[in-house]
Amino acid sequence: MTLIFAHRGSAGTHPENTMDAFFEAERVGADGIELDVQLTKDGEIVVIHDETVDRTTNGKGFVKDYTLKEIQKLQANFKFKSKLFKKNRVPSLREVFQWLKGNDMLCNIELKNSIMDYQGLEAKVIGLIREFGFEDRIIISSFNHYSIVACYRLEPAVEIAPLYSSGLYMPWIYARSIRAKAIHPNLKAAPDEIIVEAMKNGIAVRPYTVNKIDQMERLLSIDCSAIVTDFPERAVKLRNHKKS
Repeated sequence: MTLIFAHRGSAGTHPENTMDAFFEAERVGADGIELDVQLTKDGEIVVIHDETVDRTTNGKGFVKDYTLKEIQKLQANFKFKSKLFKKNRVPSLREVFQWLKGNDMLCNIELKNSIMDYQGLEAKVIGLIREFGFEDRIIISSFNHYSIVACYRLEPAVEIAPLYSSGLYMPWIYARSIRAKAIHPNLKAAPDEIIVEAMKNGIAVRPYTVNKIDQMERLLSIDCSAIVTDFPERAVKLRNHKKS
């Protein structure tokens, strides 16, 4: 069965990387969530995509220049004008994990350290995973492949998956070479033959970001391992229809 991962939560309908977006993903029956993490000035792991807070909050400046207390004073639904979203803030990864204790959803953590060199990010994330006993529920991905290899060395029980955005030759061989059990390609870099061959070779494939119905139908038709989408409700309904 193709698993449905809610990209930054239900980012197509709710403020991305907020607890409301994650709650919605659970409500519509997604199998997992995808989120992004960075470090604050005081070394706390926060869930936010951009290196700056400018696009998704009413603040300005780099994430790394805020303490956790400061960044959580910002309005994280600034771009969503709906009256439904009034008090969203940037969550910590600990806060998300506390919520995950109440369900059995998977969580794909993207380390946002390709631009900013967040010293110790890998060890902090692995430490929190161990604290909650989530070794079998977490997938760590990044465009920084050195970083996910570092995570594997810290904790081999946690799955790693390289993110990439352009064509990669025989990606299942590369994945095995870095001890990854999956690949997370941009949808444009994931033709059917590559997906099928990777899965035949024991490597899961979770393309991003799959938002159009025809794209979802295509991946469901070949039983792709998973899809990462801003619209999990749409994807779950299509999958359920396919099964019936």
